[in-house]
Amino acid sequence: MAFTIDLTGKVVLITGGISGIGLGASLQFAAAGATVIACAELASDDQAVVSFVSAMEPYRQRTFYYKADVSNETTLKELVVLLQQEHDRLDILVSNAGQNIFKGLDNCTLADWNQNSSLNLASHWLLARALKPLLAQASPGVIIVMASNHAYASIPGCFPYNVTKGALLSLVRAMAIEWAPTIRTVGLAPGFIDTPGNQKWFDSFPDADVERQKTVGRHPVKRLGTPEEIGGWCVFLSSTYASFANGTTYLIDGGRSALMQED
Repeated sequence: MAFTIDLTGKVVLITGGISGIGLGASLQFAAAGATVIACAELASDDQAVVSFVSAMEPYRQRTFYYKADVSNETTLKELVVLLQQEHDRLDILVSNAGQNIFKGLDNCTLADWNQNSSLNLASHWLLARALKPLLAQASPGVIIVMASNHAYASIPGCFPYNVTKGALLSLVRAMAIEWAPTIRTVGLAPGFIDTPGNQKWFDSFPDADVERQKTVGRHPVKRLGTPEEIGGWCVFLSSTYASFANGTTYLIDGGRSALMQED
C-alpha cells in the first residue's frame, strides 16, 4: 500500500501564502486535498496575487485569498470573523508571513527593531491566539510556525531578524505546553530555500551568481532547498503521521549547519 496523506475536508490558513515558501505550502496542501486560504497584505488585483491564483488554478474550487495584515490586531479580528462566516472551521494554521529585516547591530534603529518584533515575532502569537477557538474545534488543530535556520546559527548583518527567529522556538514550546491537547504546535526552520527573498539577498552582492554558487557549495547536498519541499514538511506535520510531534522545531537546511568551515 502506498504511503499517502489525504487532507480532504481540512481547511488550512497560510499567511504569506502567495509566494516563496508560502506558495510551496499552498500548492502541497491543495495537492493533498485541503481547502487552502492564503493571505497577504496585497490587494486581490496585485500581480503577485494574480500569479498565485494562476498557480493554484488546478485547485481553484478549494483556493481562497484574503487581504490581511497579520501584525494588525483589528485586521486579525476581521479575519477570524471572515473565516467563521465563510468556512465555519479551521484545522491548520501555517504562520509563515515574515520579512528579512537585516540591519546589523550598529545600524539597526529602534524603528527597525519594533517593525521586526511586530512582524517576525508578535504577529505569530497574536494570530495564533485569535484563531485558537477555531483551531481548538478541530481537536486537535495544528499550528506550524515558520522560523529559520537563523534561530540556530546566523551570519553578520542579519540582526534583528535572527533575534526574533530564535525567539520563535520558545513561542512554539509555550503554545505547545499551554494549548495541548486541543491544539498541537510545531515549528519549521528552513535554511537557504530558492525563493525571491533569498534571491534578493544574493542580488545585494557585487556578483549575485558567484555568491549564490558559494552558498550552494557550503551545503553538503550541493543545492538550495525548494519551497515545495518545505511545503511537503508542512503537510506531513499536519497529518496523523505526525500526531505525536508537539513543541519541537525542525531544522531543514540541507546539512548546512553540520559544516564547520565555509570555504
